[in-house]
Amino acid sequence: MAISRRTFMAAGAATLASATVMSTETNSPNAMSGQVVHNVYFWLKKPESLEDRDLLIAGLKTLSAIPAIKTLQIGLPANTEKRDVVDNSFNVFELMYFDSVEAQNEYQVHPLHTAFVENYGHLWEKVVVHDSVLV
Repeated sequence: MAISRRTFMAAGAATLASATVMSTETNSPNAMSGQVVHNVYFWLKKPESLEDRDLLIAGLKTLSAIPAIKTLQIGLPANTEKRDVVDNSFNVFELMYFDSVEAQNEYQVHPLHTAFVENYGHLWEKVVVHDSVLV
């Protein structure tokens, strides 16, 4: 069966409309039940101090014992090409994966996390967190 240009265009428009509806649904409560990616960027009070950086990294590694965390990765800024869209002004980065928003909420109040903030919070001057739900 041959498809006319008009039928093809109408089908394309319908597909685009349904994709738009689906993308706006990612802010719905149902979308919040997917896997959560927790990105945290740390700016040290003494950015030149390798001792402080290494101490923060050691503290971050203690968080891996929290059962709600499925994956924990720790990194440093990459020496990539300088572009307007790249912000590598941070000193230490952590990336965590959780199975759900509920699991991420459990992590926030876990004694190891609260101890981390208490024991290592004096090292940083700024923290920025980006939480996302995978679609």
